[in-house]
Amino acid sequence: MKFTKPTLSIADLAQRWRDRGLKIADAVEASHYLQFIGYYRLSAYALPLQDKSRTTDSAIDKPFKAGATFEDMLNLYRFDRELRLLFMDAIERIEVAVRSAIVTEMSLRHGPHWFMDARHFKSGAPRFKHHKLLDRIDKELQIPSGAKRPSKPHHEVFINHYYATYSDPYLPPAWMIAETLTLGTWSIVFENLHVTAERKAIAKPLKTDEQILRNWLHALTYLRNLCAHHSRLWNRQFVIKPVIATRHAAFLKSNDRCYAMAVVVEDLLRTVAPGTTWAKRLRELFSGHPFADPAAMGFPKGWQSETFWNLS
Repeated sequence: MKFTKPTLSIADLAQRWRDRGLKIADAVEASHYLQFIGYYRLSAYALPLQDKSRTTDSAIDKPFKAGATFEDMLNLYRFDRELRLLFMDAIERIEVAVRSAIVTEMSLRHGPHWFMDARHFKSGAPRFKHHKLLDRIDKELQIPSGAKRPSKPHHEVFINHYYATYSDPYLPPAWMIAETLTLGTWSIVFENLHVTAERKAIAKPLKTDEQILRNWLHALTYLRNLCAHHSRLWNRQFVIKPVIATRHAAFLKSNDRCYAMAVVVEDLLRTVAPGTTWAKRLRELFSGHPFADPAAMGFPKGWQSETFWNLS
């Protein structure tokens, strides 16, 4: 089937919503948000406003429920945006803590340039090749293939200081490299450390089993990328899911929605950021947006009363 839909003007797009029954009280405001957010992006937040009992040819262009307004749609969009910012704030603290735990443990055991030695990593792992890790570091430091120094100054002063002072090893120590690599890279590094005892030692201060931590870092990387690319969390079924730890099994029954990631984040934050108010801020976010149905994100009825969410 060939795609033949025409490009519509902002006025035509707003009229399309009106024709389906959406009330738009302020045409100027609606045009502004259509201009700077976009019809397609906003349409995802129209789903709970649609009358699903009405049969139409399109699964996404159903008529709206009686009384549905553009402001309802916009409020749900704003909620999702604030939710992403809340998660990003938490992930930042977790990411810094995890990479510090990895660098500290491995550097104490094997020296500051342990990551350059392939013997510390699994061989034949499907998601990891040691030379690709070094290639990734070279690329981040702007070191041309086959060279031993950056081709131009780095944006980090400490990297430039290293190369102004030292020539061997050709890469800076792990605690400098840690500041330049992504959570996704550190997730893969941790997963592919060869010695189980070393992974356990890294996971111990985070109060998590090393196998669970491996999975959670993968899931957190996925969540971080969703947030960083401004993707929808509301009503999303997660492709990469966190395993359910035994300590959460009593109140966490499903792991494919946002609720499971909220549990993971809150669990880790209590260790890396004692006194965290993240759970309180999450509850306040829902209280301030009563239109956002928690069930669409996997939050069970009465979740705020669960003991887990009232420990911090």
